Amino acid sequence: MKTTIKAILAAAAAVIPVLATVAPAGAQNLRIGLREDPDILDPTLSRTYVGRIVYMALCDKLFDINERLEVVPQLATGYRWENPTNLIITLRDGVRFHDGEAMDAEAVRYSLDRHLTMQGSFRRSEISEVERVEVVDPRTVRIVLKSPSASFLSALTDRAGMIVSPKAAEALGRNFGTRPVCAGPFRFVERVAQERIVVERFREYWDAANIHFDRVTYLPIPDNTVRLANLQSGAVEFVERMEPDDMKTIQRARNLRAVAVDELGYQGITINIGNGERANTPLGRDARVRQAFELSIDRAAINQVVYEGMYTPTRQPFPPANPFHVRDFPPTQRDVARARALLREAGVTTPLAVEMTVPNNPDLRQVGEVIQSMAAEAGFAVTLRAMEFASSLQAATRGEFQTYLVGWSGRVDPDGNITTFSRTGGGQNDGRYSNPEVDRLLDAARVELDVAKRRDLYAQAVRIAFGQDVGRIYLWHRKNIMAHSARLTGYRPIADGMIRLQGMRLQ
Repeated sequence: MKTTIKAILAAAAAVIPVLATVAPAGAQNLRIGLREDPDILDPTLSRTYVGRIVYMALCDKLFDINERLEVVPQLATGYRWENPTNLIITLRDGVRFHDGEAMDAEAVRYSLDRHLTMQGSFRRSEISEVERVEVVDPRTVRIVLKSPSASFLSALTDRAGMIVSPKAAEALGRNFGTRPVCAGPFRFVERVAQERIVVERFREYWDAANIHFDRVTYLPIPDNTVRLANLQSGAVEFVERMEPDDMKTIQRARNLRAVAVDELGYQGITINIGNGERANTPLGRDARVRQAFELSIDRAAINQVVYEGMYTPTRQPFPPANPFHVRDFPPTQRDVARARALLREAGVTTPLAVEMTVPNNPDLRQVGEVIQSMAAEAGFAVTLRAMEFASSLQAATRGEFQTYLVGWSGRVDPDGNITTFSRTGGGQNDGRYSNPEVDRLLDAARVELDVAKRRDLYAQAVRIAFGQDVGRIYLWHRKNIMAHSARLTGYRPIADGMIRLQGMRLQ
C-alpha cells in the first residue's frame, strides 16, 4: 500500500511546501511532522495531543515528568505540603514571559484562576479541588484545596500547570490562543491552519543553555505515508506517532532512527449517552445495546489487521504497566450470538443504524471499516463519518455524534485517565455518561492517600462504568512510535509522548 503511485505522488507533492521553511545558513531549524493540526493554542481551552506537543516549545509548566514518570520541578523549584490541604510551591527567580513580563506568584495565581473560571475551560475539572490560590510573596504560592488530593500535583505537570502572561491573556481574552504568550523556550511567530505553526527561540528563557534551535516549525501531515516520505527526503527531521508497519522501513534506513514507547493512554469509543438529541438512540438509552456493540468487536483481530499485533487490547483506561490496572477486568471476547440475543432482549429492530465519527487518519479510517464489518454480523449498520481531528473534538463537545473513535494520550496519575471522561460534568465527558455511584467512587479515589484503598476504589468504578453501564468502550493501549533523522540527538523518549526540545540538536 505504501508504494502505490498515488501515495508516491502525494508524498512528493507534500514535500514541496515544507522545503520553504529551511533556515538561513548557520541556523538550527527543526521541522516536526505532526499527525494532526492542533486545536486552539490556549492551555485553558485546548484538548488535542498535538497541541500538547507544541506547548512543549511555548509554555513551561510548574512541574514536568521524567523518564521514570516522576514529578520534577520546571517553573517551580520545589514544593511542600504544610498540611494535607495546603500546598506551598516555590518559583524560579528571574523567569520572563515572551512579552517581557515577570513570571511570578501573581501570574501563577492568575493562570490557575483562569483555568478554574474561564467559560469552556477543559482544565476546571482537572483541578476542581482548588479552593483558592494565595500569593505568599513574589516567589511563593500557597494553593489551598477543599480536601486532600492524591492526584493534584500530577495535574500540574500538564496544561493545568502551564502559566500564561496575565497581561497578554487580559489583552487578548478568548483570542489568546491566536497569539499565546507563555514562559517556554520558544515564542510564537505564526500559524497557518492545516499548514504550519512556527516558533522562534526565546533568548531570555531561564534554561537557555539547553536550547539549541533557532526556530521550530510544526507541520500537520495526517497521512502516515506522506509523513514518512517527508522524513525520508529530509524535508522534516522528526515525525510523531508512526504506524507499526512503518517501523521496518525506518529501521532499514541508515539515516533514520525509530523509538517505540508504551503510552500512558488508550484508544476507545465514546458513546453519546446524554449529550443532546444525538443521544436519543437505542445505543444511548440502553446498556444492553451498548454491551451488544462491544461484543460484536474483536479487539485482537483489529490489532492484528491494522497494527500488526503491536498494541495491547484493553477494556479499561489503565494500561497493564500502570499499578492501578484492574487485572481481573480483561477485554471481552467477541460473541456475535450473545450480541444478537441482547439486541432482541432490548427490543431493537435490526439492522440498527449507528454512526461512528472517525478522525481522518488512514489507520483510524481502516479501524472504523473493520468495526463496521464486524458489527454488521451482530445486527448493527455502522456508517462512518470521517472528520479532521480538531473539528471532530469540537463536534463531540457539542454532542454532534453517536459514537466517536478517539484516543487519549494518558496521564501519570490514574485520575487523569478516568475522572474527566466518566464523572458527571467532567470536562471531557463528551457522551455525558452519569452514574452517582461512579461519581462517589471517583471522588473518593481522588482524595484517598492509601494506595491500596485507592486502587480498590478505581477498580469498583471501572467495573460499574465500563462493565455494567458500558459508558464507553476501550479498545487498546498503543505504542508511541517516534522517528527522526540520525542527525538529531538528545531526544528523550518519555511515555507521555511529548517532544521535549531541551537538549536536542542537529549534528
